[in-house]
Amino acid sequence: MIFSFPCSRTVRLILLFLFYAAAPAGAESTYAVGLVTSKPFGRTPLGQLVTLYTLSNKNGVSVSIMDYGATIVKIMAPDRDGKFDDVVLGFDTFSPYLHAKFHFGATIGRFANRIARGQFHIGKSLFQLPCNNGPNSLHGGYRGFDKRMWKLEPIESDIPAVRFSRLSPDGEEGYPGNLYTSVTFSLNDDNELRISYEATTDKVTIINLTNHSCFNLAGGGPIFGHVLTLHADAFTPVDVTLIPTGEIKPVAGTPWDFLNPTPMGLHLRETGGKPVGYDHNYVLNKGWFSDWAMAAEVYEPKSGRTLTVSTDQPGVQFYSGNFLDGTLTGAGGHVYRQYNGFCLETQHFPDSPNQPNFPSTILLPGDTYKTSTVYAFSAK
Repeated sequence: MIFSFPCSRTVRLILLFLFYAAAPAGAESTYAVGLVTSKPFGRTPLGQLVTLYTLSNKNGVSVSIMDYGATIVKIMAPDRDGKFDDVVLGFDTFSPYLHAKFHFGATIGRFANRIARGQFHIGKSLFQLPCNNGPNSLHGGYRGFDKRMWKLEPIESDIPAVRFSRLSPDGEEGYPGNLYTSVTFSLNDDNELRISYEATTDKVTIINLTNHSCFNLAGGGPIFGHVLTLHADAFTPVDVTLIPTGEIKPVAGTPWDFLNPTPMGLHLRETGGKPVGYDHNYVLNKGWFSDWAMAAEVYEPKSGRTLTVSTDQPGVQFYSGNFLDGTLTGAGGHVYRQYNGFCLETQHFPDSPNQPNFPSTILLPGDTYKTSTVYAFSAK
């Protein structure tokens, strides 16, 4: 059943929230106000109803996000001939998200990427996080933000948008402070998906939020032919456990050089690592603070699809799907094999709390963490 009608922005806001809140548990109906729809997507082991929200624009582009993990499940975008494909890795049903280890599409926190030995200091106090990635902590621990239910919040918007929030309690996964976080997803008619984050705390803490969508602009298969441009003259080299060494190294003349458009697979085998591939933070030329600029562009020649990434963050993690191992079958029956997807995760640098020459990730009481990233889709 679909409800749609013209109304003022304020009325639309109220109705949108009431429809979402009133959706009967387990119902298969779809509720719609404007260009946002919702439907049940599954249940957690605790019986919580998981809801899938879909934002759609006038061009037919759509983004589907669930409230479990504030996770992007699907992005439908056209190729140069107008054929639509899902351009992110994900699943057709909810249950695989409970066990998949690759964080597909999820909101990552409290701290995206790795922290060495799962340890950091704030002043003289030492904090210990779960070491869930060899000797290090990764993406917030065993139950980071990607494994939590988020609450739908009312939002006033002239374009399709949803906002989720959650309170991460003091001590969750070892992090200090009660952290109130919200993330907003919006889609405009220029095919721009904006993801905006806000957070406040009652104790000094660290924070580094991102989205872990794994893209494939061809709709499937290896990403070797995707042509990448990164607006970054330097990157942060890593040790064998993928922790930055502290060095900020120029990319020129190395396999990490994407200053000019370069196929992702051209120098991939030269990067080393176990497994081989890109899983590195790039230092964006835009500067370390709140300047807004384009971070990356990706062009897939066969489909003509293009993705541009703009952000106010100081870095972007380029990951070439090295750990995908063919054990998962995703949406549309695609088997997710090594190098079948790539991530461009805008964020602060990995292990920043232990690297004094990296931008700070400290959040103080009374301050507001606020950042945004835009993923824009087109075809040529």
